[in-house]
Formats: sequence, structure tokens, C-alpha cells
Amino acid sequence: MSKVEDFLTKEEEQEIVEAIRMAEKNTSGEIRVHIEKTTSLDAYDRALEVFHELKMDETELQNGVLIYLAVEDRHFVICGDKGINDVVQDDFWNCTRDIMVAEFKKGDFKQGLVDGITRAGEQLQKYFPWQEGDTNELSNEISRG
Repeated sequence: MSKVEDFLTKEEEQEIVEAIRMAEKNTSGEIRVHIEKTTSLDAYDRALEVFHELKMDETELQNGVLIYLAVEDRHFVICGDKGINDVVQDDFWNCTRDIMVAEFKKGDFKQGLVDGITRAGEQLQKYFPWQEGDTNELSNEISRG
């Protein structure tokens, strides 16, 4: 895989965007996926940088979730905003990560992302249920670095 554009097909990307849309139907939380080839930073530090660049730290309830992938480095990070981290247990994202890793190990990155997004949406729903008047504050499209 030479380019990050080749990581997912257009059809796979659309399935991921649809998974985000469906996950966000039941929660006020915002989920984004960011894919880039590599990073010279620690993956978590880079994920936090992307989180800020995508303005995910500006959601009303501070309940944005970023799934960050550095494809060539084989690193991924799930990071949530302050509003989430203030109310959940420390191992909150572990089950989501484990579901994703299982698919990634099989080479099925699309399914790993879809499963992770679905699980994140279910988890967010418990703490940030969708309420009347909720709007989609962030794009559902996959961003690239």
C-alpha cells in the first residue's frame, strides 16, 4: 500500500461514513475518523493534535471521539474529549480497541473501523443520549493527513 488513499476503497469509505451516521443517531457524541500514512510524533500526541485541528474540542458537550490511524506505522488511537473522559472509567475505550484490533489483525480495516464506530456509539449513548434539538456538529467524512 503506497498511498493512504489506497487504504480503503470508495465503497469501504462510504460504509464507514454510514456507520458514523448510524452511531450518531442515538447519541449527541461526535465521531470522526482520521487516516494518515505516518507520523513522526507519538501516535497519541499526534491524535490529540488532529483532534484540535478538526475542532473536535469545540463541541458543546465536549463529547467528540477521534479514531486516528497512522497506516504505515500500524498505530491507531481512540481519544475522547474532556466531557467523555470526566464521566467514564479509565478502561472505557479498551473494549472498542479490542474489537478493532481483532479485525485489523485479519487485515479487514474497514470492518475494524465500522465495528469500532458502532461500539463507540453504543458506549456514548449511555452517557450522552441523543436529545431533541441535537445537531451534527462535525462532518462524518473521513479526514486525511
